[in-house]
This record gives sequence, structure tokens and C-alpha cells, in this order.
Amino acid sequence: MDYLRIQGPTKLSGTVTISGAKNAALPLITLALLAHNPLKITNMPEVADIKTLLKLLQNLGASCTLQNHVLNVDTSTVNHTMANYDIVKTMRASILVLGPLLARFGHCEVSLPGGCAIGQRPIDLHLKALEQMGAQITIHAGYVHALAPEGLKGAHIIFDKITVTGTANIVMAAALAHGKTVLVNCAKEPEVVQLCEILRDSGIDITGIGTSELTIIGTGGKTIDMVDFEVIPDRIEAGTYLCAGAITNSTITLERVRPDHLDAVTAKLEQMGCRVECGETTMTIHPAERLKHVDIITQEYPAFPTDMQAQFMALATLSSGTSIIEERLFENRFMHVSELQRLGADIKLNGHTAMVTGGSPLFGADVMATDLRASSALVLAAMTAEGTTNVHRIYHLDRGYENLEQKLQALGASIERLKE
Repeated sequence: MDYLRIQGPTKLSGTVTISGAKNAALPLITLALLAHNPLKITNMPEVADIKTLLKLLQNLGASCTLQNHVLNVDTSTVNHTMANYDIVKTMRASILVLGPLLARFGHCEVSLPGGCAIGQRPIDLHLKALEQMGAQITIHAGYVHALAPEGLKGAHIIFDKITVTGTANIVMAAALAHGKTVLVNCAKEPEVVQLCEILRDSGIDITGIGTSELTIIGTGGKTIDMVDFEVIPDRIEAGTYLCAGAITNSTITLERVRPDHLDAVTAKLEQMGCRVECGETTMTIHPAERLKHVDIITQEYPAFPTDMQAQFMALATLSSGTSIIEERLFENRFMHVSELQRLGADIKLNGHTAMVTGGSPLFGADVMATDLRASSALVLAAMTAEGTTNVHRIYHLDRGYENLEQKLQALGASIERLKE
């Protein structure tokens, strides 16, 4: 098993290129199940989660080749509708094949999903919506069995709570349904917006893109002549590198980024005393003379993203005063706290709220990654800690960050990947 060894403290400088967004690419890959033509998708991140999902599509019968960030995928040869446990258990996003498979074939069997252990992320909202569209859903032996022999029917669906994967799944299902579907209380994340835009550009009648209410006129079961497209930049990777500049008191520039997707993150960095300059596709962070404390509440987009909470907690350990971080989306997303404490961080937990008192010096130690974003928080903290930090279980990190150590090395970090 690999681990990262990081020598700190370190100073960074230079430019880093942001990869395509993993969280956008995953639903976009499953979107290909609705197409009857081969697709070329560019700016595809080459990370573990992407490779896992491509393996799942290949098991279903699709043809997939990924090279130099270009994915060529053809799902016209798909002849299986079972997404088996061995693949789905490693990644929750595998549930995104449920809507497309059911809409296209009228039946499918999808294993209940796995992924990061950051709390309850039930798929009941997906299943309830599909039932409203006429599907018969049963769960047996760890699998969701879905039937819609006459196709899915358009429906008026109100999500009980905002769900990103749920919105994506039902949008894809509605694209091939019979009649009109209205979805209320939809997620507005850029990743969902891109999915809808591609469907619109491929001829699907879809309105309300970027709002909480979407209206979709389905094709009545006919597959789509889909356009080629490019995956949007990864806003979470970009936010992580902005934090890398802030925590190491360094000026760095990000290229191939969408600054408008990072407004909430930029606002918090500026509250902490940093200065962020934005171009059309670039961002440059200038560090604070003295980091100020900050209060953060994680909420759905366009508010502050839960996927940046851990990185800002690492940053807050260096600030003056006490920062209050409230996690409203996932109940187990403070597992990195104990590992940051091993480095010397002063953090107290009270339910879903963390109080981070900055100013305590950090010292290198052995720490363990517990989920994808916690991993990056430990790397950030390690770059400012005195001495050597070994970050173990970085397979979490490899799920969502492309070439992290190479990118940080190019910026000047002392970081290397080693074998246990």
C-alpha cells in the first residue's frame, strides 16, 4: 500500500493546471448510456473513481478507452443490465447507472452502493422518484431490482431534500421517459448544470437549467444522438490548491479553472485575509499577512461546499482566534479531526460543529486518511508542520486527485510516494 511522506514546513510557487472535475465526469460517463452513437469526452480526469466506473460500463458491454484525458465510449453494445457488487461497493457514484439503464432497457439490477464512509447517503430519494415515474422497485440480497417494462412515465417530482446524485439520476431517467417530467428542489451544482446542458445540446427539451426546478420532455424510450463535450474543471481540486497557497504563505496560480464556480470558497479565503485575483480561466492566490479566523457552514451549492470543509479546517489551525466550522450535510465528516490533532491542532468537537483555535504549532507525525477530502487536508497540514509527516491509506486520495504529489512537487513541496 502506498503512502505519502511530506517534509515541512515548505514554501510553494509557480503554476498548477486543474484537471477535469471528477464529480462532473462520473454522471457524464453514465450519461453515455442514453446515447446511440459513440462519444468523445475530453478533459477526463484519470483518477481511480473514473477507472472504476469505466470498468463497470465495460462489464455492461460498453466499449471504453481512456488515453491522455480523452475518453472514447460507445454504449451501443451494452447487453447486460446488472451492476455487480464487486465494483459498486467501492464507489457510491455507481448508483448513477440506475436511471439510465432503467430508462433505456426497462429493467436493471444495481448493487447498493459503497464509497467514502462520511455518513448516511441513502438512495431512497432516487428510488422514490423512479417509483413516481412508474417503476417497480424491490431490494433483495443487496441489490436494487427495478422494472419498467413499458418505459418510465413523466411525473411531477419534489425531492424531499437536495440531492446531487439523485437529481442527476432522475434527469437522465426523465430524458428517455414518456412525456413531461417536472423536478422540484433540484441540486444546482455546476456538475448537474453541465449534465443538463449536454442533454439540451443533444436535442432534449429541458428548461430551468441552473435553477431548483427542471422541466424535461422525454424521448419516449428512444436513445439520443449525443454531442461530444469537455468536462468542466474540478472546483474542489482548485479550492484545495488555493488552500495550499494560503496555508504555506505562498503565491501560486491556477490554470484551466472556472472562478465563477468557486465564489463561496474565494469569499472565505478573502475573509481570512488572502487576496485572490481571477482571470477568465485563471486564479492567483496571494497569502494573508496574518490569517484571520473564519466561520463556515457547509451547505448545498452555491453556498460553501462540504468537499472543502476539511481543507479549510487545516487552514484554520494557522489562523488567529477561533474558527467555527459547522457541517450540515454529512454527520461523519469530521473524521479527520483526530488526525489533525495528532499533528498538534487544537480542535474541539461538539456534535456537528468544530471549534478550531489557531496558532498552535504543528509537528510532523504518522496520520491516516479516512476519506477523500480528509486526505487532502492532512497533506495541506503536513506542508506547514515541522518535520516529517507520513500520510497513510492514500488510496482515498487517488480516488479524486490526479497526480497530486507531482503537481505539488512542481510547486516546490517536499513530497514523495512510498510503499509501506
